[in-house]
Amino acid sequence: MALSRAARIILVGAPGVGKGTQTERLMNKFPQLSSISSGDLLRKNVRERTPLGIQAESTIKAGALVPDKMILRLIVNELSMRGWITDHTVRPYSVYSSSMSLGMGDSVDSVYIPSGLRTSKYNYSEHPSASFILDGFPRTATQALQIDDLIPINMVVNINTPSDIIIDRICNRWVHAPSGRVYNTTFNKPKVDGKDDVTGEALTRRADDDPETWKARLKNFKETSQSLLEHYDRLGVLWTVNGNSSDEITPQLLREFGKRFGALEN
Repeated sequence: MALSRAARIILVGAPGVGKGTQTERLMNKFPQLSSISSGDLLRKNVRERTPLGIQAESTIKAGALVPDKMILRLIVNELSMRGWITDHTVRPYSVYSSSMSLGMGDSVDSVYIPSGLRTSKYNYSEHPSASFILDGFPRTATQALQIDDLIPINMVVNINTPSDIIIDRICNRWVHAPSGRVYNTTFNKPKVDGKDDVTGEALTRRADDDPETWKARLKNFKETSQSLLEHYDRLGVLWTVNGNSSDEITPQLLREFGKRFGALEN
C-alpha cells in the first residue's frame, strides 16, 4: 500500500510488548516506511570509525552513557543524508567526511555542528518516501522536546499489553542463540520441544528471562514513560492500542495507520 504523505512514527511500549514485530509488519505493508534506529546508527558509526563513532566508543569504554546530543547528531545526519530535512542557512556536513578530523580539545559537536545549526529550524519533507519509524529515541519527555526541535513526529503509538501477559510470554520464551530465532511454548512452539526448527540444535533461555527481573523492568518503564506519553498526548499525536498479542494489535494498528496517512492501494 502507498502513503499519501510522510509518516513520522514512534512506537512506545514496555519491553517484550512486540515493538519490533509491529515495526516489521508496518514496513512490510507500507514499503515507503523506513526504520531509523538510534542503536543501529551508533553501532554503524563505531564500526566504520567515523569521528562521531570514535567519540561514542570512547564514551562507552569509559563506562558512561552516550549523551543525548550525540544521539541527536546521528539522527540529524541520517535524516539530512536522506534529504528528509534541510537547512539552507548552513553548509552541508557529514559525520562520514574524511576531510575533517578532531583536533585537541575538539568534540564532534564543535567540528560538525555549526553554531547556526544548533538553534535553527529545519525544513522537512512531506513526501511519502520520507516516512520513518524512529526506534530507540526518544525515551523521555526531555528527549522528545529535543526531537520536536528537529522534526515534528505525527503519530505516537502506545502499545498497551498487560504486564502479566508480557511476563507470561517472556517466561515461556526460548531462543536459538546462534541465529536469534525466538520460540514461545504458548503461541509459537518449535516443531520439536527444545530444538531449533532449522538446525535441530538445542534452544536456551536468556539469562535475564526470569519473572522478578521483568517485573522490575516493567515497573521502571511505566515510571519513565508516563511523562513521554503525556507530552505527545498534549501535542495531539498519541494513539493507544490495546491487545494481548501482536496478532491482536497488528490489524488495529494497520487500520489506524492507513486512516491517518491516506494509504491507498498501489
